[in-house]
Amino acid sequence: MKSFDIVIVGGGIIGGAIAFELARQKIRVAVFDRQTPGQEASWAAAGMLSPAPDSADAIPLVPLARASLDVYPEFIATIEEASGQQAGFRPGGAIEAFFSHDAARELSTLIALHHGLGLPTEVLRVEEAQTLEPALGRDLGAAALLPNEASVDNRMLTHAVLAAAEASGAKFFTDCEVEDVLFSGNKCNGIVVAGEKVGAGHVAIAAGCWASKLESIARFAPTRPIRGQMVAMLSDTVDLAHVIRSERGYIVPRGEGLCVAGSTLENAGYEKRVTPGGIEKILGAVTEMIPALADAEIVETWSGLRPDTPDHLPSLGPVDVEGLLIATGHYRNGILLTPITAKIITDFITEGRASFPCDAYSPMRFADAAEASA
Repeated sequence: MKSFDIVIVGGGIIGGAIAFELARQKIRVAVFDRQTPGQEASWAAAGMLSPAPDSADAIPLVPLARASLDVYPEFIATIEEASGQQAGFRPGGAIEAFFSHDAARELSTLIALHHGLGLPTEVLRVEEAQTLEPALGRDLGAAALLPNEASVDNRMLTHAVLAAAEASGAKFFTDCEVEDVLFSGNKCNGIVVAGEKVGAGHVAIAAGCWASKLESIARFAPTRPIRGQMVAMLSDTVDLAHVIRSERGYIVPRGEGLCVAGSTLENAGYEKRVTPGGIEKILGAVTEMIPALADAEIVETWSGLRPDTPDHLPSLGPVDVEGLLIATGHYRNGILLTPITAKIITDFITEGRASFPCDAYSPMRFADAAEASA
């Protein structure tokens, strides 16, 4: 039977980042993925790094998101050095655009909320916003600048994270779907892959929306997939310097006229496909924000599956089974939360406690709720 100090189930950017943090401490770590690592939500994301809540449900996530954004430059530098690859990090900030007839009131509400959450959002006069981004629509009614926000090319970063983990000594096992988690009494001591047992001192579940398919751990990670469709466009006339977003969607620049735009929120099960209705919705938001992109070339469309939970917050940390940790349910914020998630899981494994308060995201909230309702 193979045996490792740590086994990670799921080889996306979060599983890879955890593996990197552990491997660089000379811990024997193995990552098992049901396909080629990094090809699911990590590949499908937009790479927007924003701690600002996009709904009331996301407000409890802001402290964790701010902490992760704060360490992102250091995380990028470490990954790029370890992997020898670029990660496409762009710290240019974001502009929130308002086009409704009630734009001034919506801006005032946003500023009050963000300042109450400690986010340094600034009011932009319409003229200032259009100076920063001349392609912004002339129907713009109000705007805000979020100076600390950033973006990353998530595909480049995911590739770099996986390469950094492997270069640091982590072992990756591809096309290896984990069938079950092994327990001895109240201790987790490995996994089962293709009928073979793999021993481990700790098991970390970072399997995204597939985590709930492992019946023995589903009570800690009741994830479900939420499909998001995306569009990539190339323009000869528009080269954005900032992430642009509105209540209808967002545009994330990649440089040299390339940008990605999204996204839909669809409860479509595990079906990944692109639909005319989804793309129409995205393009409608894009052309309202940046009308000149109506003439851009569509170079790619795709969809991905976000790992959602009942309260839309991550399931993050240890459970009441010794040796088992959960790191999933990041919903729309997996790329942003990668550095802090890797740090928290590594802390629990190596120190027995996390350096960042994360009780609000404990997997036990789901297990306790399930037990109470039984």
